[in-house]
Amino acid sequence: MLHSWLAFLIYGFFALAIPASMMVMSFVFATRPDRRTRARTIPFESGVSKGPPDQRSFTISFYLTAMLFIVFDIEIVFLYPLAVILHQLAWFGFVEFFFFIVILAVAYVYIWRKGALEWR
Repeated sequence: MLHSWLAFLIYGFFALAIPASMMVMSFVFATRPDRRTRARTIPFESGVSKGPPDQRSFTISFYLTAMLFIVFDIEIVFLYPLAVILHQLAWFGFVEFFFFIVILAVAYVYIWRKGALEWR
């Protein structure tokens, strides 16, 4: 019985040990309060220090392009399972596959004609 649960127990051990070790290490290697400087208390991310906030705003086309990319990317993900079992579905699968591609192409042409993909 223990043999069937062994993988789950090992996974559970690591799932608890990794966060616990991170917490312990943060206390072990924490900077002493007497050695804290202003430079150490400022958040630091990706090599860019936090300065005054930028006042530039993004245009709506930036967000629209991002959303359209996500939508078309998700649609492409749906094509993979269909392509994997296309030989089992025979002509019905081919017609469905073609119909799906046509819908995507029409949507792409529509947003292209509307100018949603142009940066202004």
